[in-house]
Amino acid sequence: MMKIAAVAGFLALITFAWDGTDQQEVSKQQYQTMTEQCRYADTRAARAECLADVKKFYRVGKSDPTLDCRTYAGVSVCGHLTLSRAERACVDEAVKSGTAYRRAEVECYAFG
Repeated sequence: MMKIAAVAGFLALITFAWDGTDQQEVSKQQYQTMTEQCRYADTRAARAECLADVKKFYRVGKSDPTLDCRTYAGVSVCGHLTLSRAERACVDEAVKSGTAYRRAEVECYAFG
């Protein structure tokens, strides 16, 4: 009976601690890049949300070769960038001017 209570307690702990998301495994460098790129988010709240999302959705393990990591103008980023309205407009203008989308995305995110 004691064993059943212990298992039930453990299962309850797991149920309440697990939020239903599986964390994607990435290398230490990829994780560090993602946390560092959060400094470019355009508001304090956006920076905090960015860091919270990295911690929620990623964990350090083996490198993920499918993670979209790139460096332009000395700025390295990995994964999806959440752009503000102004940053999206910047990307649109840069692409219209001939800049590749991926480069425009990084440069507009970092330098607005």
